Amino acid sequence: MSRITVNEAIAQAIAEEMRRDSSVLMFGEGVATKRGELVAEFGAARVRNTPLAEGIIAGTAAGAAASGLRPIVDLLFAPFLCYAMDEIVNSAGKLRYLSGGQFRFPLVVLVQSGAGWAVGAQHNHNLEAWFVHSPGLKVVMPSSAADFKGLLKAAIRDDNPVLFFMDLALGYQSGEVPAGEHLVPLGCAATLREGSDVTLVSYAKTVQHCVAAADTLAEQGISAEIIDLRSLKPLDEAAILASVRKTGRIVVVHEASRLCGVGAEVAAFVAEHAFEALRAPVRRLTGPDTPAPSSWPLEQAFVPQADAIVAAARDLVGTREHA
Repeated sequence: MSRITVNEAIAQAIAEEMRRDSSVLMFGEGVATKRGELVAEFGAARVRNTPLAEGIIAGTAAGAAASGLRPIVDLLFAPFLCYAMDEIVNSAGKLRYLSGGQFRFPLVVLVQSGAGWAVGAQHNHNLEAWFVHSPGLKVVMPSSAADFKGLLKAAIRDDNPVLFFMDLALGYQSGEVPAGEHLVPLGCAATLREGSDVTLVSYAKTVQHCVAAADTLAEQGISAEIIDLRSLKPLDEAAILASVRKTGRIVVVHEASRLCGVGAEVAAFVAEHAFEALRAPVRRLTGPDTPAPSSWPLEQAFVPQADAIVAAARDLVGTREHA
């Protein structure tokens, strides 16, 4: 075990996979400038800067993947994905199916998302649900250094396009990462804390808010179970159902806006498959349906915080007690 930052875990994952597989390469906006250690080890042929042209970057990645390479591309901020939707959604996501499985599209798209750095609405927009909704794509959004490394290595080895969302606020946070080969399978949630009264489901930075809320709830005699989804597509439906059937209550927390978000899918899935186990209504805590503010204090108000999670959980437990 070693304690490293999320950014260091990402760098380790990329370097290890490039050493392991010569078909792995990286290009994108400023990658050779930011990752000089990769250029020094692997050369300019495998680590390249590109123009600020997201559609061209994504299209080149799709072509490289179809020709047998495993590209990792960095598009910097999630809103810039808007410039690459055709290449990612309409080409990389669909061509394996359209080819009858004759072609693989093993590519990883790295983007940064979320509040915490006050970068403004045009650089901060949680778009993960767009790509969950797109056939042929996989989507991950980790919360810990170990999961950033393990999921990125698994994503690079996957034969399908993977959208890898990196929460801006987590980049310089540190955590314990296992030594040696460390893989986290796509589609497997993590149970961070066992509980019996309410399930808190989240991903990315709001997982930490759920942990803080669970500590407060424990002091008040309420036992909260925490599920970190990690992978949004494939979604670990079994883990969600097992927890809800145990606790009978669920609060889904994420920074992205409510309408048609990941929380809506989780809520609908639970209602369809575990309605008989529910002791209270499903509750969602999300960001508002508004562009992200540039002010740091307003950003904090934008994201569901621990006190709101505590209040929602207490309300659900109270609903059962007075039923």
